[in-house]
Order: sequence, then C-alpha cells, then structure tokens
Amino acid sequence: MTNANGRIRRSTPERLPAPEQCGAARSKLLLLTGVPGVGKTTVLRTLANALRGWRLAGFYTEEIRAAGERLGFRIASFDGREQVMARVDFPGPCRVGKYGVDVAAIDRLAESALALDAGVDVYLVDEIGRMECLSPKFIARMRALLGSEKPVVATVALQGRGFIEEVKECVGAQRWVVTRDNRTALPERALAWLKERTG
Repeated sequence: MTNANGRIRRSTPERLPAPEQCGAARSKLLLLTGVPGVGKTTVLRTLANALRGWRLAGFYTEEIRAAGERLGFRIASFDGREQVMARVDFPGPCRVGKYGVDVAAIDRLAESALALDAGVDVYLVDEIGRMECLSPKFIARMRALLGSEKPVVATVALQGRGFIEEVKECVGAQRWVVTRDNRTALPERALAWLKERTG
C-alpha cells in the first residue's frame, strides 16, 4: 500500500500491550529522545561502556561516511555482529528520505539481538526510528521486551507515528530529552537509574 507521497507503507504488527498490561514493567523503560544529531547514540554507547560486567543485548546505529558525506547507516549488536541497514544507493520500494532501507537486514539482527533472554541484564536499543519500524521482526521483538520485566534503555525519534508513538505512550516509561547541554551528564544519570531498578 502506498501513501500520498507514493511511498510504501508497511502494516504494523498489533499494538503494544494495553497500559494495564505493560505499566508494571515499564518503570524499567527509559527513552532518550531529541533532535537528530544531538548525541543520543553517543549517550547510549557511553552508557554501554560504563556497564562493563553487565550482560547486554540490543544494538546501536552507526553512520556510513565517505569523503565527509553520509552514505547510509549500519546497525551493530553488542556481541559484535553488524548489518548495513540503509544506503543512498540501495534500490527498492522501502525508503526513508533519500535512503533505501534493507528491511531484511534489520529483521536478521533484531531477531537475535532483541530476543528475550533470562540471562540478559539490560537491553540497549538505538534506535526506535522510522527505518527500524519498517521491520516487523523489530517491532515484534520490541513488543515482547516492553511487555517483560527486563530493563530497556532506548533512543527514540523525537517525532513519528505508529510504533514510535505507541512506545512513548507506554505507562510508566521515563522520557529524557537529550540536549547539547545535558548529554555529557546523561550516561551517569542513566547508570544510576539502572542500578536503582536492578539492585
């Protein structure tokens, strides 16, 4: 199905659990949002470095650049696996802005990196954004996490509908806005937040 701009619209898996179902667990959900380029990924990766000795799962996003130009994005799991998620030269109908999105690549990484695992201490996810939300597997895995008791720290797009909006509406979630003024202090705050919920 296409929208008014001729872009492919993908159906979104069923919505998150109702507030009464996910509210108890969502005191363990921390969302980091802010304008593009403000440093959300840096905050999350700095937090990951501070969590040495913790069992981490999830992934983060990196830019692909050449000669100073951004050509796309890759996603990397915390156990070292990578997938190229989007590039300007990727063909196909799934596009966000000028980037073609490899939905199958997101599916592959999300299936394992976001699998609910009793041995994981915390899930770090960068990010819940328009590209990632083209992936049914990503949404399904995130829904399972958000309905569990596992702590989740995730970056989320400042604007967006569908699954992005649903996550922000989850009862009990804390949402911190990342700015240039506070981004240096946020990893330490997030670490303290996690320790309060896992101690």
